[in-house]
Amino acid sequence: MTTTQSSSKNAVLLLSGGLDSATVLAIARSEGYACHCLSLDYGQRHHAELDAAARVAAALGAKAHRVVTLDLTLFGGSALTDAAIAVPVDGASAGIPITYVPARNTIMLSLALAWAEVLDAQHIFFGANAVDYSGYPDCRPEYVRAFEAMANLATKAAIEGARLTVHAPIIALSKADIIRRGSALGVDYALTVSCYQADAAGRACGVCDSCRLRRDGFEAAGISDPTRYRVG
Repeated sequence: MTTTQSSSKNAVLLLSGGLDSATVLAIARSEGYACHCLSLDYGQRHHAELDAAARVAAALGAKAHRVVTLDLTLFGGSALTDAAIAVPVDGASAGIPITYVPARNTIMLSLALAWAEVLDAQHIFFGANAVDYSGYPDCRPEYVRAFEAMANLATKAAIEGARLTVHAPIIALSKADIIRRGSALGVDYALTVSCYQADAAGRACGVCDSCRLRRDGFEAAGISDPTRYRVG
């Protein structure tokens, strides 16, 4: 394989340590991409998901895994970055939930874009989902298209002909279909942490929106849920 061919299969992948991004990593690897995984320590309520990201990256054969520290608690505005705002535990409500972190996907994708330029990578993968999700505006197909368009206006690589593609391969899948796809690709979901307020050992609360979506997904998929819950 030539250097150019090798570079064309380089990818940067946003890896949170959760179920969705683990599945996206498995998909990208199955398609032959050399995945450079990027996680963000942004002041979220726990670090269990970052520990999970490291486990998932190793288990699924990532070429590299880096963690960027960027303290979004300086701004707050979300139950995930402001300890004074409680994580909702009574099920989904109307509108965009308080667990939305302002501009988080834009920030993370921008960091991924910077690394992609350095790597001569023309592909970015992330786990946006517009079906079984919490209503976040930066998980919609139109957002993905808009960011890709911006990336191809903003970078030296794109201007010189190396256009970038943003991949969101699970964006139209239900949580059950995501789990089925990942299971078929050998993802060990016991390694992942999805809970908004997991404890230090990575055990899930079982009652936040993310836990509800995850548990319902395993049930709908007909696959045993390996999640360790603190409560029922």
